[in-house]
Order: sequence, then structure tokens, then C-alpha cells
Amino acid sequence: MAALARPMGAKPEPQQEAPDTKLPNGKSQRDEILKLEHTENIRDAAQLLELAQDLKADIEKNDTFVLSMGTIKKTDDIEKLAKKIRSRLRH
Repeated sequence: MAALARPMGAKPEPQQEAPDTKLPNGKSQRDEILKLEHTENIRDAAQLLELAQDLKADIEKNDTFVLSMGTIKKTDDIEKLAKKIRSRLRH
């Protein structure tokens, strides 16, 4: 326990980052993962836009008080896709 205690006013030691792993082709694994996630985010954002436009069209053509199950499913799909993109962007 005494080994874990530090004097008052002492700054905490900075956490060391794990060394960047290199792939067999010499590229950084972290950079390749980020590049792949960026590509997936672009693809998912395009799909999100398409779903949102479909949802808008469905709402405009349906009755004011009645929505189809397909329309409601689109809202769920939009929500899932948005959460997926947000999750990738946060880490």
C-alpha cells in the first residue's frame, strides 16, 4: 500500500501508450484501422442519408394518423446506424 501512495502535491505519472504495432507491409496498424473506420463511416453515412430520404417520402405519402410498420422499422434502422457511426467516432 505504501508503494502506491504518493506525496501530496506530486503529479501523477503519465500513462504510457502502447507502442504502435506495425503490419507485415510496414504500415501502422492503428492508422490502417482508422482508415478502415473512416471508409465505413462514409459508407454508413450515405446509407443513413438514403434511409432518411426514404423515411421522409414515406411520411409525406402516408395518412396523417397512420404509419406503416415499414416506416417505423426505418426509424429503428436509422437509429441503429447513427449509434454505430457515433460509436466508431468516439473511440
